[in-house]
Amino acid sequence: MLFRRREPDGLLERVRTYLWPRRSFSRSVQYFSKRILRLKATPHSVAAGVAAGVFASFFPLGFHFIIAAVLCWVIAGNLVAAALGAVFFGNPLSFPLLWGASWETGKLILHEHLPRHGPPEHLGEMMHTLSLAKLWHPILEPMLLGAVPLGLVFGLVFYGVTRWGMTAFRAQRQRRMTERARKARQGGREVPAE
Repeated sequence: MLFRRREPDGLLERVRTYLWPRRSFSRSVQYFSKRILRLKATPHSVAAGVAAGVFASFFPLGFHFIIAAVLCWVIAGNLVAAALGAVFFGNPLSFPLLWGASWETGKLILHEHLPRHGPPEHLGEMMHTLSLAKLWHPILEPMLLGAVPLGLVFGLVFYGVTRWGMTAFRAQRQRRMTERARKARQGGREVPAE
């Protein structure tokens, strides 16, 4: 390989890089935004894909790409944008926040006899045996119910931001291309403004 490292990263360095980028989070945000803005699809399709990815990130069971793909098919979204939105919004640093917010919202929706603060006392035993029937009522049901309204709200916000960004980016790109074409037609010399 042409640009391979002489000494490959060890396991600890790979895990650290996965959780915390080498350069900075702002550079990662720039990278993902440029990737999304340069997709070859309509602004609605890209924005709907990002919204589907963000919506799917709130669900706790880990089928984010499947949920995002089905939602993209329903709302005519771009699947690549959905994957980018799911990876950007749903990552190991944000999952505890997203799932905690989903659980708390689900508790508010249910108004049932769920624990007031924190998970049930026997959560460790339920997780050890991984009994879905035991986990359903105290944990999974509130998380799934809470994920829907939160996913809708954040999905709509990201849809609006992405659609506005795509429209502005493409308009700016069109102006630059028109200006370049005008300069090329005139032999590269500037025309003084009148």
